[in-house]
Amino acid sequence: MVRYVYDFADGSRDMADLLGGKGANLAEMTRLGLPVPPGFTVTTEACRAFLTTGAQPDDMAEEVGRHLAALEASAGRTLGQRDDPLLLSVRSGARFSMPGMMETVLDIGLNDDSVLGLANTSGSERFAWDSYRRLIQMFGSTVMGVDPAQFDEAMTLLKAAREAPDDLHLDASDLARLVETYKRLIIDETGAEFPQSSAEQLRLAVLAVFRSWNGERARLYRRREHIPDDLGTAVTVQRMVYGNLGPDSGSGVAFTRDPATGRPGLYGDYLSNAQGEDVVAGIRNTVPLTELGRLDPESYRRLRDHMGTLERHYRDLCDIEFTIERGTLWMLQTRVGKRTAEAAFAIAAELVEEGLITPEEALARVGGEGLARLMFPRFDTTATGEALAHGIPASPGAAVGAAVFDSAEAVRRADAGEQVVLVRQETTPDDLPGMVAAQAVLTSRGGKTSHAAVVARGMGKVCVCGAEELSVNVESRRFTTRDGSVVEEGTVLSVDGSAGAVYPGAVPLVASEAMRFLESGELSGGVVAAVARALEQADSVRTLEVRANADTPEDAARARRFGAQGVGLCRTEHMFLGERRRLVESMILAREDSRRDEALAALLPLQRQDFVGILEAMDGLPVTIRLLDPPLHEFLPDRTELAVRIAAAEARGGQPDAHDVELLDAVNRMHEENPMLGLRGVRLGLVVPGLVAMQVRAIAEAVVERLSASGSPEAEIMVPLVGAVEELRLARAEVERVLAEVATETGVEVHCPIGTMIELPRAALTAGQIAEQAEFFSFGTNDLTQTTWGFSRDDVEAAFFSAYLDKGVFATSPFETIDRDGVGRLVRIAVDEGRAARPGLKIGVCGEHGGDPESVHFFHAAGLDYVSCSPFRVPVARLEAGRAALPATSGSDSR
Repeated sequence: MVRYVYDFADGSRDMADLLGGKGANLAEMTRLGLPVPPGFTVTTEACRAFLTTGAQPDDMAEEVGRHLAALEASAGRTLGQRDDPLLLSVRSGARFSMPGMMETVLDIGLNDDSVLGLANTSGSERFAWDSYRRLIQMFGSTVMGVDPAQFDEAMTLLKAAREAPDDLHLDASDLARLVETYKRLIIDETGAEFPQSSAEQLRLAVLAVFRSWNGERARLYRRREHIPDDLGTAVTVQRMVYGNLGPDSGSGVAFTRDPATGRPGLYGDYLSNAQGEDVVAGIRNTVPLTELGRLDPESYRRLRDHMGTLERHYRDLCDIEFTIERGTLWMLQTRVGKRTAEAAFAIAAELVEEGLITPEEALARVGGEGLARLMFPRFDTTATGEALAHGIPASPGAAVGAAVFDSAEAVRRADAGEQVVLVRQETTPDDLPGMVAAQAVLTSRGGKTSHAAVVARGMGKVCVCGAEELSVNVESRRFTTRDGSVVEEGTVLSVDGSAGAVYPGAVPLVASEAMRFLESGELSGGVVAAVARALEQADSVRTLEVRANADTPEDAARARRFGAQGVGLCRTEHMFLGERRRLVESMILAREDSRRDEALAALLPLQRQDFVGILEAMDGLPVTIRLLDPPLHEFLPDRTELAVRIAAAEARGGQPDAHDVELLDAVNRMHEENPMLGLRGVRLGLVVPGLVAMQVRAIAEAVVERLSASGSPEAEIMVPLVGAVEELRLARAEVERVLAEVATETGVEVHCPIGTMIELPRAALTAGQIAEQAEFFSFGTNDLTQTTWGFSRDDVEAAFFSAYLDKGVFATSPFETIDRDGVGRLVRIAVDEGRAARPGLKIGVCGEHGGDPESVHFFHAAGLDYVSCSPFRVPVARLEAGRAALPATSGSDSR
């Protein structure tokens, strides 16, 4: 029989797939003997069954009833009991943390009768009616579907009528009347009454949390974080404890280390006489956690001890929620905390120093995406000028954008190509689309544990919270600074998430510390030392080599400084642009062999010097040079532009330029409906006389020149777009002929391995045949993705990719992360059949997937020898290649 409900004492953190992160960690804290309010967890299996069938599993209600009875027995009172009610919280808890993206209902068990009992036992009528209005507000929006804004409006009207600055200034009679207003609102909006049955409240709340798994903001967050849609959420049901029972009560969120920088110590926020949702919502400004040491020294001491216990047990940064109820500390949640990239590297390095984790585990806890963020530029602090405001540096980095004041406007402007900064008093889960669209988030309220801070850190967005100097008016779409300056929507701001500062205009950028280290090798302290250690560890364990895509000596030199072990793709077409385009035009226009030979002869020394420079920059390392790939018409002027120029000359009664007429004739002659599937790659080399010979001669002569200069050139020649072995056989014969010619002329033996790009499905499926003529394969995954899917990348990404992502056809763009099922299967087939035909066949990838962290793991598993990517992604690929080589048990997942 399937079990759908587990008591906290029955679980552990190893059961996160079944109990969700929250339930598993509550179980773990219970096992550790920490003060956890008792409760039970309804499993993710129950959620999946409900979402599939629309009804709760048959045995679930009976199991919930049995565990509720045990909870009531231990408490000595029953749910909703009239004179002394047991009250419960119902919270979501997925396998991976999704802060604020799903639903919560607190104070389950209150009704028109039990609210009076709560007032009596608590000694506070105000507290009881405040708890009841919170329940109706949460239940009404979460379970019954009433727009939350309507409850907010009712609260706003009441505060205005009472001239109350916040809800703390409303008394018990005010809140009792608000309860009646809320209940009438529910009837008006739904036609149904708020349920007075405590059991019905619990049943409906659990099912509503299940449904919230498929809510719009939850789905958006999962797409952003690459969390699978089929996991479902668990639901924790727990006895309520209250932080709003007076000055000896309160709630807080704590971190065992700073989640922004990684520095050791206790960090977090505390609110006296408040519930937990008040802390994370940012509606009241918190005090630093250290202030609790003055307000309640004993609770602070116990909290500090529990935090130490949890960090040692989890061996990682822990994010903790707690409540103090009349001097008694309760631990409500812990999890491995979200952190910035800077903090991730710093914490991993420090935990190794402290002996809590191994270097391999430290490597598993950092990632390529985080390293890429550390490489982003920072503001030039010498050019910032006076700040508009300062706040809490919640998520580091530098971002520039136009100020916008709601999520919809952020999305609209971002879709139009504009960079924006989302400015709010505080954010809510409904602001997620705007946070995704924005470059940075700025709030006037909240702290390091507010919704804005937690979500921004998780997404790697720049964030400054709690900028109290700003008066944000969302309705008027402006904010006012302390000196009275007004900043309207659309004004460009610069947000420094590392310093917690906001500046007017676009502040200049400078290289980050991490980038300066990668460029120069000079090691400083702090996060740079942590990055250096992580890369050193990755290099020591990885089996994948990392090369760079580089077309110039400058790019090759930079890639080598970044740790590249060669050039995996040198695109020769980039060498035919600029002033050289005229020579290519001459070659294309030539009707006689002599004119074509003249153009090729003029190109030869230019190509040779290109290759000499790149081989010198990569001396002793392989340089894979791809022969000309794109169709020749790309080197000619635009067809329409030429036609207009000629027509304009004729309209003026003059003679059009003869060269233009000749070019237009050539463009028309070479026009193709689908040029990327036409005369290009190996086909071009087989059809255009002399082209391959010129390029191969330039490569061979460059090798000879470098050998004469005592260099160690390792040039490899790659034939593009091969679909049949016979194409490669013919191309190879021409390459070998020219290499032999150069060797005879110079007296220097020139050996250049000859291979091909696998970028067509047919090439992958006939890889065994092609390997007979190829000494290496390199997957061109950009074209392989296009030809496998039947997509033209330039045409379809803007046309329907966003719709495909929304509908779940893609989890992510197949041009960003390798399509494992389709393109990936072709890769595996080609690897297996190629090596079966030619044991020891060297195989790499040179599409931009070679620098994508997730794709690097796939290429490692597929048995490739190397990945190649743009120079700036080389450090990312090195790190991920090392992580891919680690055992699956290393590290922890702080998503």
